[in-house]
Amino acid sequence: MEKGKILSKIEMRDMTRSYRIYAEFIKGLWKQNPVLVQLLGMCPTLAITNSAMNGFSMGMAVTFVLVCSGIVISLFRKLIPREVRIATFTIIIASFVTVIDYTMKANFPAISKALGPYVPLIVVNCIILGRQEAFTSKNPPLASLADALGMGLGFTGTLIVLGSIRELLGSGSIFGYQVLGSSFTPWVIMILPPGAFLTLGILIGLIKVLSHSKIVNRTL
Repeated sequence: MEKGKILSKIEMRDMTRSYRIYAEFIKGLWKQNPVLVQLLGMCPTLAITNSAMNGFSMGMAVTFVLVCSGIVISLFRKLIPREVRIATFTIIIASFVTVIDYTMKANFPAISKALGPYVPLIVVNCIILGRQEAFTSKNPPLASLADALGMGLGFTGTLIVLGSIRELLGSGSIFGYQVLGSSFTPWVIMILPPGAFLTLGILIGLIKVLSHSKIVNRTL
């Protein structure tokens, strides 16, 4: 009987841990989406999303840095003095930014040129530094990995959607493949900075409406 109770407690603990890991991952995709909800990382979001490929590439670069730096900081969180934690986080983040920057320049020069200075500027991206300070530096590696992946993929997904809409309406294509016929007249404004503001504003508004509708439905 005692053995059965012990096994049940172990199973419950494992289930609770698994659910927590899942919750940490899923929150970044929607409920705490870094762009649409927290409004972080606005500079690259608005600057480079004139195409879906640019959005995907920037999102993957940010996710790589977020995950790698998050794991390292989580592993050494108890050894990093509180007084110099921000400087330490920045050095770790900068190391992985250098890796992804030179990798892109060597293997994907066209994409690297299109993204311009925004890859090196990942160092000061408030999504990355914010997650290290708010979550990674206070939690174990597995939870930190789930949080970083969720936030990174949430950021990437938003950039892909934003870039796809702007590319479709501004050029008639998605990921470089022509979707709309020759009769379509491109909306030039969509591949210019005002198009980024307009598209992002509409997406944020839709998210607010959907979230409000869910809250109303739960209260009924």
